[in-house]
Amino acid sequence: MIYLHKILPLIFSPLFFILSIIIFGIIIGSKKTSFAGVVILVICSIPIVSGKMIAYLESDYELNQPSEIDTANAIVVLSGMVKTIKTKDGLDYEWGGAVDRFFTGINLFNLDKAPTLIFTGGKLPWSIGVPEGEFLREEAIKLGIPKKDILLTENVENTDQEAKAIKKLLSLDNPKVILVTSAFHMPRAQLVFEAAGINVVPFPVDFKTGAGKLTFMNFIPSASSFASTSFFVREMIGRTYYNLKY
Repeated sequence: MIYLHKILPLIFSPLFFILSIIIFGIIIGSKKTSFAGVVILVICSIPIVSGKMIAYLESDYELNQPSEIDTANAIVVLSGMVKTIKTKDGLDYEWGGAVDRFFTGINLFNLDKAPTLIFTGGKLPWSIGVPEGEFLREEAIKLGIPKKDILLTENVENTDQEAKAIKKLLSLDNPKVILVTSAFHMPRAQLVFEAAGINVVPFPVDFKTGAGKLTFMNFIPSASSFASTSFFVREMIGRTYYNLKY
């Protein structure tokens, strides 16, 4: 199923849609149709357009201070911040862009917001190396978190599995957790966790939309902006799927 979940969104991706329009225009000999595909490509690649889309994904939340968060049964840090690197000596690990998740979880624990810190055992079928949670646990221990206060879930492949694994791990009727994940991912994660019978105190981090001045560069198409537009579409597909499921 994980392969299906990764492949199906490609059918609805901007790239697939645009290529379909251009190729269809070529087949029927319509330059206007093919040109329309190019115009859509340009629009999807404009930073101010993709920026608005990413801002929408994060619009339900704002950056909070750890000291202002209510206490809970556990702090849950979702996977998705570590890269496995091949070296001449074997495998090593490096932080990715969502590293705020880890350090926020550590900070919340040190502020006594919960007695337990939970990492999820994120591991996709094509991943190599140890599950992400195992690496995060060792890093947390290095920062002074007692090993006895850290729990790991079984190996999981998506947010749905993470929620069910957390519920199983806590063994409580209505556990309350501080959920730490990226702001764009929080709406979907909160929905899934609450559907699993978990009370969620959301703590969004890793905001993609930052403050800045509007300049002419915001209107210059770029590959990174097109990637952001594609990311927006993929996330919206995920939200739609879970809204229909739950």
